[in-house]
Amino acid sequence: MLKKVDVMTLQIFSQVALTCKDPIATEEFYSKHFGFKRARVAKLSDGDQIVFIKMGDSAFYFELFQAKEELPIAPPTRDGYQFPSVRHLAFKVNDVDAKLAEMGDAAKITLGPLNFDTYVPGWRTVWMADPDGRIVEISQGFADEQNPPPLDADLAARKTQPAKVS
Repeated sequence: MLKKVDVMTLQIFSQVALTCKDPIATEEFYSKHFGFKRARVAKLSDGDQIVFIKMGDSAFYFELFQAKEELPIAPPTRDGYQFPSVRHLAFKVNDVDAKLAEMGDAAKITLGPLNFDTYVPGWRTVWMADPDGRIVEISQGFADEQNPPPLDADLAARKTQPAKVS
């Protein structure tokens, strides 16, 4: 049985740090298309800076760093890397097609749009690359399952069958 976590000790998920080829281009992309605004610039002693951009009225930030090295592997494709990593970033919108029209040429689509009505009625998603090649998902219509199977059931099944990567 999973131990219950005291929600009084939890903090909010506050930020994701992104290493960028061009932090200004990345900031412009997320500001223009997803409502982020510059919240703070931390000047570093080596002359670099960290730019914090905040999503609307939320408490969520992207922390933008200047890349110091080239990407050592091929950039992600389709909906993201298939090995253990961050697969993609995701944003919810009211209408995927309207968002794509609004973004115009800035929407560098890597997969979709695809409909997932079989799983969740009204769920529609598209994936695109941001200025650094990170995959960004934009979806509409996703909703929580009313009674998802408990994690305990999967944990019990794992004890009889080891996890596998295919």
